[in-house]
Amino acid sequence: MELGLIGLGKMGGNMRERIRRAGHTVIGYDRNPDLADVGSLKELVDTLAAPRVVWIMVPAGGPTQSTVDELAELLSPGDLVVDGGNSKWTDDKKHSEELAAKGIGFVDAGVSGGVWGLENGYALMVGGSVENVAKVQPIFDALKPEGDYGFVRAGEAGAGHFAKMVHNGIEYAMMQAYAEGWELLEAVPEVTDVREIFRSWKEGTVIRSWLLDLAVNALQEDEHLTGLRGYADDSGEGRWTVEAAIDHAVPLPAITASLFARFSSRQEDSPSMKMVAALRNQFGGHAVTDASGRVAKEHKTPGA
Repeated sequence: MELGLIGLGKMGGNMRERIRRAGHTVIGYDRNPDLADVGSLKELVDTLAAPRVVWIMVPAGGPTQSTVDELAELLSPGDLVVDGGNSKWTDDKKHSEELAAKGIGFVDAGVSGGVWGLENGYALMVGGSVENVAKVQPIFDALKPEGDYGFVRAGEAGAGHFAKMVHNGIEYAMMQAYAEGWELLEAVPEVTDVREIFRSWKEGTVIRSWLLDLAVNALQEDEHLTGLRGYADDSGEGRWTVEAAIDHAVPLPAITASLFARFSSRQEDSPSMKMVAALRNQFGGHAVTDASGRVAKEHKTPGA
């Protein structure tokens, strides 16, 4: 099968290689000419034989929208666009309708696998009509892991990115649980080898997972993570998951808390904790510290 692939960064570049290893032809375009096979989107479209399948792997939002807009003018009826980036699922309906007006099909694909996907395969959650998904199935089969799992048609347009969004929300909560357990183990002096505790959990426990394996890898490289700053960004899917939960009145306490924990990591001096410290000083006389870490004052009992 022949595929046009737009966006050849870490994910896109590895996906191109995995698809080629499966025997398919991939013609790639990227703004970086050192990565691209062709010099423009127009050249990409002109090189592909009709009916064309073009897969987009660019950042969500504006870059994806502008790419869809340009492809809508370049492609022909019967062609098909796959959005494999991290687009918000609500954008998929808009893109599907925009392309359908030109007779062009649309499939959204949530892709998980990161830098390990080239060798291990990518988990794929796709949305679109049965007919459109079938047109891309050889590429999905090339990208997915070996075996019976790792691919699902989740529903109509938007369902693939919605499934990937929920997947990432669950990922947030799982990572937060591992992180909190690690911190507590590190805080207890009687525990002498936290790294080996994590390693021991890799077999026979109910909390074993690939994330746990990756945590062990990280601790092997830096046993106490002293080389890292306690800062974690969020890529958007966690926020969208919480927003969707609010829209549908579905309680997500663990996922929501893990998202807020990401926010707290960005505060070197938490404003809310300043108020907590001040209140504890007021009602209980607890000592508070200044910005340098020195004890600033202890509240005196009224009338003492």
